[in-house]
This record gives sequence, structure tokens and C-alpha cells, in this order.
Amino acid sequence: MPTSQAKTLVFVPTYEERDNVRPMLAEIVRAAPHSDVLFIDDNSPDGTGQILDELAKGEPRLKVIHRAGKLGIGGAHQDGIAYAYDNGYEVLVTLDCDFTHTPADIPMLLETSVNVDIAVGSRFLEDDSLPGWHIIRKLLTNVGHVLTVNMLGISADATGAFRVYNLTRIPREMFGLVKARGYAFFFESLFVACQNDLRIAEFPIRLPARASGHSKMTLREIQRSIAQLCRLLIANRTNPGQFRVAKSRR
Repeated sequence: MPTSQAKTLVFVPTYEERDNVRPMLAEIVRAAPHSDVLFIDDNSPDGTGQILDELAKGEPRLKVIHRAGKLGIGGAHQDGIAYAYDNGYEVLVTLDCDFTHTPADIPMLLETSVNVDIAVGSRFLEDDSLPGWHIIRKLLTNVGHVLTVNMLGISADATGAFRVYNLTRIPREMFGLVKARGYAFFFESLFVACQNDLRIAEFPIRLPARASGHSKMTLREIQRSIAQLCRLLIANRTNPGQFRVAKSRR
């Protein structure tokens, strides 16, 4: 089924994004008027969840899930993916709520996904794709890309969340092979996808600096991500089959 006709869900995880959820929802509705929208909030202390509940009263396409606490960005994505499968969605779009991902790019990313399994918004296809970013953040982003390319063999932008998954082509069991619940979810999920021979395409995006709020990436999260990179590298050398879905279930 062409992506434009598929049952589509746009998913956004939130934690302390009270200033962004209202304009984010408005832009998603404009960019993807035939899609449903899911926000999963990790019990934000700034009242993000309550704002989302109010918005849902006036927007029937908006669904809101509240989690008990800050349980990890990767875990939120796993919950969003599970919701999409459980409710019969064929296409899942994922993006951040801080406007570093531009909702207006959703139609082009959907178009990129038509003949592949996963489409990824890439920060590494064009020059000046990170305008306004602090030099340290740019450095961390580029180092992360170099590591995922050289350690895991993933040529696509593996650390970003702006993606389209064609769920009818991806066995649900594949996501069960992804263990990371933090930021490592992004490169681990793309690594597992590559191990299962899924087709991945990229669309060039520009990521402006955050509209408001602060980055959720911490030094501890960076350390966890590097440790997970090393674990994946070693595990793939010793037992690569653990990252592959049984062919009989695909």
C-alpha cells in the first residue's frame, strides 16, 4: 500500500516540553493531516502531561499515554512502537518534541519511505545541517556517527529519532531484540534492522537549535551509549544470530 494511503501514526515522546507540545501538535496536524498523533509523557513535573490531556479534548486524532516516571527515551519509543502495532497502524513516524526535527519535513520523509522498510532523517547528507548548535554538541553528534559507522557498520544516521517505520514490512519480533532503553535505542534498533536485511533510506534534514527547554542527554547517558556500542560490537562477533529474527516468523 502506498504510504500516502496507509494508516499512519506520528509519535512524539515528551519530558518537560510544556512550551513545545501545543505548537508541535499544530505543526504535525498541518504536515500530516490524515495521520493520528501519539504523545507519551514520562510524568513531566512541569505539567506537560496535563497540557496534552487538555489538547486531546479538542483533537480526536490525538492520543496521550502517561508513564509513571522518566523511564528512558528508548523505552518510550518501544512503547510507541508497541502501541502502533497493537492498534493496526501500517506506518509509524517518530520525532522529538523540541523542534530540532521539523514537522514540515514529515511528507518528504514519508515519500522517502515508500519503497523501503525504514526512512531516516539524516544530519550527514548536507553541509551546515546543524545551524546554531554549540560546537561541543556538534562534536558529540559527529563522533557518535563515526563510531556507529566504524564499530557497527551502519552507514545511515543511526543516532537520530526522526524516522519512518513501515510496520507491515518489519517483523514485530525485531524490536524485541533491541534491549537499550536510553539513547542507545536509536543506534541499536538500526543495527538490528541492518542485521535483518531491512532496507534503509535517508532524507537530508537540518536541525536548528532547540526552540526551548534543555537537552536530555547527560554525561551518564553518553557513557551508557558508548558501553552499549562496545557490547553490541562484541556480541555481534561472538553470536551474531542473536540479532536476527527467525525466518519462519518473518
